[in-house]
Amino acid sequence: MAERVVLACVGAGRWGRNLVRVFDSLPDVELAVVCDVSEDIRRELKQQYPEVKVTADYGEVLANKQIQAVVLAVPAVDHYAAAKQALEAGKHVYVEKPISLSYDHARRLTELAESLSLVLMVGHLMEYHPALRLLKQLVDAGELGEILYLYSERVNLGVVRKDENALWSLAPHDISMILHLVDEEPESISARGASYLQEGIEDVVFVNLRFADGKMAQIQVSWLDPHKVRKLTVVGTQKMAVFDDMESAEKVRIYDKAAERQGYESYGESITLRFGDIVIPHVNPAEPLKLECQHFVDCVQSGDTPVSDGRDGMRVVRVLEAAQRSLRVDGAPCVMGPG
Repeated sequence: MAERVVLACVGAGRWGRNLVRVFDSLPDVELAVVCDVSEDIRRELKQQYPEVKVTADYGEVLANKQIQAVVLAVPAVDHYAAAKQALEAGKHVYVEKPISLSYDHARRLTELAESLSLVLMVGHLMEYHPALRLLKQLVDAGELGEILYLYSERVNLGVVRKDENALWSLAPHDISMILHLVDEEPESISARGASYLQEGIEDVVFVNLRFADGKMAQIQVSWLDPHKVRKLTVVGTQKMAVFDDMESAEKVRIYDKAAERQGYESYGESITLRFGDIVIPHVNPAEPLKLECQHFVDCVQSGDTPVSDGRDGMRVVRVLEAAQRSLRVDGAPCVMGPG
């Protein structure tokens, strides 16, 4: 049996607390330290986890030779510096999405981790969701036929962010899902949005991705919407599938529906619509965050490359940067060059 991974969580705010909870629950993890700048948060953590050391000093975490891995849930603007420091200190790194706020920084972190033979994993949570894993199996097996287009919605009323717009706050989930499913990067991206609540910070954004083979993907993100929606639709030539994360049990539906072109010599080309059964497959009810955290620990122990490694993070940030450039020029397409 592999030795337990000694780990520190850095940042224990609204989302970071979930990471503390899950990593502390894993049997092959020793959660040694939690680091946060808030005195109130440190006090609460000490009450909840009396065996865990709490500190406000990140330098203390980096200097601790016993700590093998660092989990970063700090503000996105600090991802690059905090991850770089941890890698340079010889720690494996899990960093929340996005890996950084620039492609260049994402590339530097990835190359640094690879040069040091350290694990760098990005918190693209949805890639570990059992429902998306099922969809990925269907796509790879050709069950849906050739993928024609995909579209996703991630909207709600709140949480309104002040340090980033809805694109950078919400869309990394959808971008990572789409790229994971189609296993290729878009050749052009366009995005339009609007700032209704805070000047210069878009509350609603629509992103369009076009791929070299004709596939298209559309992403809608907003924290200014009456509905809470977390949905991805995949349309293929043979079948169609919907992943609805707001459903408690029936998260995936597979529709045996398609539009097929039939050629007739006398009457030209005709389109036949096919309406078949709706299949609701069983989806593993395991908590996606627990699967993601366990995957990080497994990779630290084995030396394997994570599913959402640094290069996966680079791809997502590259799309985000292109979408941001398009936003600034009112939706003009941004052509993606070589990565």
